[in-house]
Amino acid sequence: MPLSAEAKGGILHFIEIVQPLLLAVMLYIAFCKVKPSEMRPHKWQAWLLLTQTTLFILCCLALHFLSASFSGAYTTLHYFIEALLLALVCPTATACAVVTQKLGGDSATTTTYTIIINLAVAILIPLLLPITHEQSHLTFLTAFGTIIQKVFPLLMLPLLLAWATRYLLPKFHALLLSIRDLAFYLWAVSLSLAIAISCRALVNSHESLATVGAIAIATLFACIFQFGFGKYIGRRYGCSMEAGQAMGQKNTIFIIWLGYTFLCPISATAGGFYSIWHNVVNSYQLYKKRKQDSITQQAGK
Repeated sequence: MPLSAEAKGGILHFIEIVQPLLLAVMLYIAFCKVKPSEMRPHKWQAWLLLTQTTLFILCCLALHFLSASFSGAYTTLHYFIEALLLALVCPTATACAVVTQKLGGDSATTTTYTIIINLAVAILIPLLLPITHEQSHLTFLTAFGTIIQKVFPLLMLPLLLAWATRYLLPKFHALLLSIRDLAFYLWAVSLSLAIAISCRALVNSHESLATVGAIAIATLFACIFQFGFGKYIGRRYGCSMEAGQAMGQKNTIFIIWLGYTFLCPISATAGGFYSIWHNVVNSYQLYKKRKQDSITQQAGK
């Protein structure tokens, strides 16, 4: 029996409330695992931050001029740049540290960059996103305030609460860390909701194959570039794998939420596509690592 319009609206409203809450809780758990003393800045982190910031600014400016040129009408190029923007500005995934550790790298450095990029994104998105689609009924300051009240708490409060928990509630902090796979189960629920939103946006958009293809190609290009450029920069400082993971592995649920909340709903599918691409890269990296370890073990016998 199909759901009524009221039921669908209620479910959508529920997801809009729960999804950012789950994102914040996942970040909170991830940040609880990081000791402030372990947060050491590295030069490669500055290069990655500069690159992501610069490319995000360029994408915002491109969307601004496109919107002005076409009087707000969307073109395939709009969707391509929006998907590129979302993939480039998205913070590093909370699971990045886990994958880095499995690949034999230093998970503390990638977690540090996760915190750094979250801080940067909390400032950049409210500051620059309003210029991408200017609306006559909204001033820049109004749009800035609307976005910052949603993005800043989502990315900043988890960090502040995690550090407060570590020092003020040590027993509760220890209890959180003792619950294995808690973040994984929260991620599974959040991912399910994110996929549902992406599918809804795709089905209801009635966009052409060219539009969907542009989003898929944009995210694939962004994924290849970010993993490759991250490894290139990291290689100069002896952290090739860590830098590649920090720049390439994204919090795709955040992409979906950001696209659906502030941009055209179909742009939310960029998170779904990017999730496919970066998981393919990670699966290949893990396969190569297991193969290399197997060869090393056999050589040692």
